[in-house]
Amino acid sequence: MTTTTTRVAIVGAGPAGLLLAQLLRNAGIESVVIDSRSREEIEQTIRAGILEEGTVQALLAAGVDTHAHQVGQRHDGIELRFDGIGHRIDFAELVGRGVWLYPQHLVLQDLLSTLVPAGADIRFDLTATRVDDVDGERPRVIATDAEGVETEITAEIVIGADGSHSVVRKAMSGRRSGMYREYPFAWFGILCEAPPSAPELIYSNSPNGFALISQRSDTVQRMYFQCDPDVDPESYTQEQLWEILQSRVPGTTLNEGPIFQRDVLQFRSFVARELRRGRVALVGDAAHTVPPTGAKGMNLAIADVLLLHQALEAFLLTGHGHLLDDYEQTALHRIWKAQNFSWWMTSMLHQMPEHNDFDRMRQLGELRSVTDSRAGRTYLAEAYTGWPHEKLV
Repeated sequence: MTTTTTRVAIVGAGPAGLLLAQLLRNAGIESVVIDSRSREEIEQTIRAGILEEGTVQALLAAGVDTHAHQVGQRHDGIELRFDGIGHRIDFAELVGRGVWLYPQHLVLQDLLSTLVPAGADIRFDLTATRVDDVDGERPRVIATDAEGVETEITAEIVIGADGSHSVVRKAMSGRRSGMYREYPFAWFGILCEAPPSAPELIYSNSPNGFALISQRSDTVQRMYFQCDPDVDPESYTQEQLWEILQSRVPGTTLNEGPIFQRDVLQFRSFVARELRRGRVALVGDAAHTVPPTGAKGMNLAIADVLLLHQALEAFLLTGHGHLLDDYEQTALHRIWKAQNFSWWMTSMLHQMPEHNDFDRMRQLGELRSVTDSRAGRTYLAEAYTGWPHEKLV
């Protein structure tokens, strides 16, 4: 077994883990980041990316060489479509903010291209298997490389940024580690070669089910429709997929093109029962997951990190632990607001298996209550574009 000693051990090289490493580096605090994937695998993890303005500003303030402003697409609104009619929610007019369409793999590339040349200690192809001495003053991460050689990383602080199947969370809380909400549907997603069908995202509630019309670039579209969670992604022909999507967005003609990727995205809400135990803490998907409907996932992970790095700096540079004590409750304020917003958007736009005619008409009434009211539109715009980031005091 090889051994390493560092101040902060970060398990997971996703957006949360890498941004935390960058913020600690800026403060002169040593860290080691490990991930079971190769750098190439991390940089090719294709996931949606709607970045709040506050997230983009946080990346820039941290010194990340991000290209969100150059490559990303700024959106100042979304469209809610129901009854065959589109209703624009004008973010810029309502709250003076917008969002950036910038996929997660580009955020990861930006972070790695900033950290690696600077000499950050990021160890790829190294899988965390357990965390020992969780309640001690020097918790230890035990990891294994591709050849089966074990590495022990001893740290003053261990951070779990290792996703929804977190090894760190399991070490903290065991298997019964959080609160769940399961959804009886999933999203069937496609990528296709075609120009955007609309300038902004369309969230469509139709009698045939939900659809989201999005985009990746001037030549690639990303689209989703509500489906059974057990559906086989290969069970549809391209013609059938286009027929389903078009039926879910009445009143809009979609630009069709060759479909080159398809997948099924499961829906689940989760919040860990504890975000911190002694000198071990969780951020990002290790701490919580949300349905993608509200575009909160990566933004919520970044918000966790912005709070936690304040606490770590105070603790590791001055020995003051009160901010670390406050991390969990302060983070949970935003987490539960995001959970509520994501649940609300999901329930307002999707058809539940038990829905009858009453439920369908009530749902349309809810959509009209939002689109017909400036107060309703403002709440949606405020939540979708992101609340101000809190600070620990």
